Parts: sequence; C-alpha cells; structure tokens
Amino acid sequence: MSAKLSRRKFLVRGALGTIGVVAVGTYLFRNPIRREVLGYLNSAESPYSGSGMEPMIWFEITKNNTIILHSPKVEMGQGTFTGLAQIAADEIGVSIKQIDVVHAATATGNLDSFATGGSTSIASLWQPLRELAATTREMLKIEAAKKLGIEASTLKANKGVFSDGNKTMSFLETTKDVTDWKIPDTPKLKDISDYKFVGKPIPRIDLNAKVFGNPIFGMDAEMPNMVHGAVVRATHIGAKFISADTTDAEKLPGVIKIIKEDDFVGVVANSYIEALNAKNAIKVKWEYNNTLNTENIEEMMKVGKGNPTIIQKIGDDIEDEASISMEFKSPIGAHAQMEPNGVLAFVEGDKATIKISTQVVAITRKEVAARLNINEENVNVIPTYLGGGFGRRLHTPHAVQAAVMSKAVGKPVKYFFTRKEEFQHDMFRPPTHHVVKGTLNSDGMIKAIRHDFSSGDVAIDSAILPGFINTILGADIGAIRGGFCQYGLIPNIRAVSWHVKLPFATSWWRSLGLLANTFAWESMMDILAEKAGKNPIDFRLAHIQDDENGKRLKAVIKAVKKSANYKNEAENGRAMGFAASTDAGTPCAQIAEVSIENNQIKVHKVTCAMDPGIAVNPDQVRAQCEGAIIMGMSASMHEQMFVEEGQLRPTIYGPYDMALMKHAPKEINVILLQGIDKPSAVGEPPLGPIAAAVANAVYRLTGKRLTSLPLKLS
Repeated sequence: MSAKLSRRKFLVRGALGTIGVVAVGTYLFRNPIRREVLGYLNSAESPYSGSGMEPMIWFEITKNNTIILHSPKVEMGQGTFTGLAQIAADEIGVSIKQIDVVHAATATGNLDSFATGGSTSIASLWQPLRELAATTREMLKIEAAKKLGIEASTLKANKGVFSDGNKTMSFLETTKDVTDWKIPDTPKLKDISDYKFVGKPIPRIDLNAKVFGNPIFGMDAEMPNMVHGAVVRATHIGAKFISADTTDAEKLPGVIKIIKEDDFVGVVANSYIEALNAKNAIKVKWEYNNTLNTENIEEMMKVGKGNPTIIQKIGDDIEDEASISMEFKSPIGAHAQMEPNGVLAFVEGDKATIKISTQVVAITRKEVAARLNINEENVNVIPTYLGGGFGRRLHTPHAVQAAVMSKAVGKPVKYFFTRKEEFQHDMFRPPTHHVVKGTLNSDGMIKAIRHDFSSGDVAIDSAILPGFINTILGADIGAIRGGFCQYGLIPNIRAVSWHVKLPFATSWWRSLGLLANTFAWESMMDILAEKAGKNPIDFRLAHIQDDENGKRLKAVIKAVKKSANYKNEAENGRAMGFAASTDAGTPCAQIAEVSIENNQIKVHKVTCAMDPGIAVNPDQVRAQCEGAIIMGMSASMHEQMFVEEGQLRPTIYGPYDMALMKHAPKEINVILLQGIDKPSAVGEPPLGPIAAAVANAVYRLTGKRLTSLPLKLS
C-alpha cells in the first residue's frame, strides 16, 4: 500500500506566457525592445514551467516509510536526481537514505511543459520543490496531530517520523485511512543554515544502479512480446524520397511487416538484426544534391551573408576606426553521445505507452498523440535515464515512428538508430564565423569593440521554439549565448548576430553559442591587452563594471588568478592562458597551462573558478565543471564534421576525432564561490572559456594566434 500526495496550490512560473507577452512588444517596437528582450533571455535562467493549476503528484510514501520523488526533470548523468533528493529531504524531514528519485511518467500528471536543458534543472526547481516539500510536510503534520490528539505546531519531522518529544507517528502511519487531505498554505521554509543535506557532498543516489549495470537506460527497455523496428534513412543532405521497392526485403527471414508512410518507410521484424537486414534490402530512390561540401558551407556562413540583428548597442559604432580586426571560425560539431537515440512503443487501441530517452517528455507525448489522433492523456511517456543528452534529445520524433509501427503490428516495437544513422541524422552544432574589431584609447583602455558573428539555427526552428520566433526576435536565442560583451565599462559596443539557414539540421548543443562566441571575444581581449602593453587579466578587470554581475565576474577572475598563480610569460616550455565568460547568470573564469609536444597542444592543468550561487552538492558541481572542461577541450581541439559530396562525415567513432583519456589534463582545480543566495546554472557555463584559454596559452608559447576551431598548430 502506498499513499500518493497531491498539491494544487503550486507556485506557477509561466515561462511561455512571459515570452508571448514579450514577443508582442518586440514586434511592435522592434529593435530597442528586441535588444532588451534578447539581453534578458541571454542572461536569464529558464523557470520551471509545469502546470500548477492541475493536480501534480510529486511524492509517494512507501510501505517502508520512505519517499519516492517523481521528478519532471530527467537524469542524463548530471546528478540532478541527487540534488533534488537533497533539497526535498531537507524540507520534508527525512534522511537522504529515505528518499529516492524516479522519472515522472506523464500518467502521473507531473509534467514540465518545457524540457530538461539549459542547465536549469536544479536552479528552476530550487524554490518550487522546497515549497512543495514543505507543504507536503505540513499536510502530513496536520493529519498526524489529529490522530495523536495534539497541536500540529508541537510536532517536528525527523527521519520520516513526527514527534513532540513524547508521542511519535511515522509518515506512513499518518497516511493510513486518510482520503480527504487538507492542503495548507505554503509554510515558511526552513533557514538554509538548518539544512542537513543541501551544500554537502552527498554520494549520488544512482551510483549503485550504474556501477552494477542495472537496466535503467532507454536501450535497456523491454516489454513482453516485444519486436524490433528499423527505419529507412537517407545518407545525403536534403535527400527527397522518391520511391521504395520492398519486394526483396519482404521475403527475408523474421520480417513481420513493412510499413510505408508518407514520411518514412519502416520494417518490423522478430529481431534487431533481421530488421536491419530487411531495411538494407529495400531499394530506395532518392533525389539529392551531391555537390555540397565543407567549403560551400563555410562560404554560406561568412558574416554578411545572413540576416543581421544588433543584439547589443552601447555608445557609438566606430567600426571604421577600428585598428584591429580578427576573424574566427568554428566547425560543425556532433553530439556523439554514447547511447544512440531510440524508443520502445506499444499502442493498444486508443492508448500508447512510450519508454524513451528524451529531454522533451511533453513534446514527445504531444507529437505521438497528434500522429495517432488520440488524446494526449492517453499517451503515457515513461522517461528513462539518458546515456548522454547534451541537447541531442531535445527532439525525439522517432517516438512517433515507433508508435506507428507498433499500431501496425499490434505489438511493442523497439527501435534504435545505428551509430551511422546517429551521426548522419544528428541535430548538429552549427558552424560559426566571427569578425571582431577593436580600438584603444590613448590611455590603453578599449575605446570601442564590435563582434559580428554568423550561425545557423540553435534554439529557433526546433521542437521547442518554432521558426516564427526568429521573425519576431530577429536573432536565435541559442546562437547568441556568449555573444554579448561582458565588459560593461567599454564605452562603445556593438554585437551583431547574423542568422543563416543551413541545408542540414542544426540545433541545441551543450552550451549553445557560448563556446564559439567566447572563443572570439576572449581571444580579442588578449590581443587588445597585448597591444595596450597590459597584463591580460588586469586589463579585463579594468573594463568590468561594479554592479552585482560585474562584482561576481571580478570575484571569479581574481580567484582563478590567485589559485593558478598566473604568470604572463612562458616558463620552462609551458604557458598559461586566461579566459572568462558569463552564461545563464553564472560567471566562470579559467586558466589553462599548456605545452607543445611533438607539434601537438598538451593541456597539463586547468584552474576553474565559478560562482554557481548555492552549490546544492559541491562534489557534483565540481564534477560538472570537470566534465564540461574536458568536453569543451574535445570540441575545441579535436571534433569536426565535414560535408563531402552531399554527405555529412564521419559516421563512426574513431574517424570522428574526440578527446581521449590521454588528452585530459592531469589536474583540474575547481574553486566555487557563492555570490548569490540561490543555485544558478552549472552544466554549461564551464564550457565557455576553455577554447580561448588554451588558444591564448598557445600564443604565449609560439607567437602564433590560432583563430579556428579545432585548434591545430599545422
């Protein structure tokens, strides 16, 4: 027996409503309002956007007097479940060992209408989850007091038990025979200084499951009488389907059915191998352009070729007076996550069950319901752990294909991409091109700086944000991440986003535009510091304003400088490079210590200082910094997709060069500061500085300014 608790009086944080109002104003007043909105969206954290007007089942009390928290955010390795457990345990009054966190299936009603992404899982749920847990505690306390015949105000909750010093009652005992819960107003939250778990390095609650290989990922999903599917996919960019001859495929062993739809051809077979064999035997005619290559794409991407929007405008535009002009580039990047996309779907009449690794639970439910022409409430999406996400699973339309195949055969159908399909049909990180211009005053301070940057789609024209938003805002809110100048004392600033429509799909990639934009900005800051004859860190500090954001940025810069014992000159074959960025309200500064070995760049140590506000679990925050730094190094020193004869390549690990263990720094030192009294973004901000930090160090060693990612000496 278990008792499920629901809460109706829930703080509503309607992100989409806010964007809707803002969009109208933007359309009416155009550029000045656009810049205000884009600046806000660039720095703001995405709020929790669950529906607070309907019953939302969050907590479940088990027969063992433990708590199960049904999380609307998914766990993809970032440690979210552990952080949420810490927050809830402290407010509700149980030990960390008495709480477990599971993914909330859509059937529970606990549904986040946005997604899991943007480094917002902990930050966006910090206030709502504490309020919900505290209200649940008070709701239980009222019933416990009633049963014990005492005043509720005399009871305290500890380790799942209420006590007034004399009488006690467990949470489970409290729930027995209660059918009509009185839901109180949200009580005063505990003082953070009284928390036992928040701020502590609690071991991950999913550690055992992963160490012992429990079947928790999408690829592990199973159902009785399950069969397997495969879908025919094009190998060329923009290929148009003409026809498919399935005669030979239908004769192969194990084939149950071949499904022909207007938008895909699928195979259902008894086994995965049999499904793949049949798919490969289908003779498909495509119409495509095989002349596209990397050079074509780079030409499309040049600043001046797309549609411009000024996203930051301070003072005058003195572009023509700029004494220094530099160009920077970044390539197409794949997500290359370990677990390929896949799904297990079972359609029974007007109901569907979907087990899937996805970051967009609500969108997946909506798309499946629309395709099957059934009510959304009849689609139960059961999220699994993700074997890597990084934005790749911010659209999972293959759930629709699996559902259609399941309906056609009347059985559960499991369907996963091959590795080649995953690479060819990724939603890639778009390539970028940057032109940065700057000039100095006679006193060695920056007089003016201008950053023009060109990118394909990132957030816009995705499952989350439709293409018309770009018409309203003028710029892609993902591509502009990191595109704003953070040095507010520069009197004349222009930042201009150029949007280009590419012939292949590009979308969310961890940190969005932050990595490439910071690479350009922070490389130019070093160039200007050298021209001014000043220490590059002191030079930056002199250009930062003294408001709250500026003070936090200065603090992380000073902390990383002190911890790394920064030296501006190369010593003993090694040099240090510095860079900093602010992303989603989180400032981060890094110093990379680099040498050159056999004409290859070797990063020995990275020192990182970051201000994430309250670090709910400091160990997890440090681990996120370490992972982001290494992922950023891989993206900025190794990874690159190419276009050859109309195809995206490579299509397997190995040829797609990624950082290996031997490339990781021997030491990553992370310093955490707390400049605000709430958690802020953690997962993506540490990706920002690393490319520029490494490039700036290489310049000090070699005198060669590297301006293209991936960073190569030759």
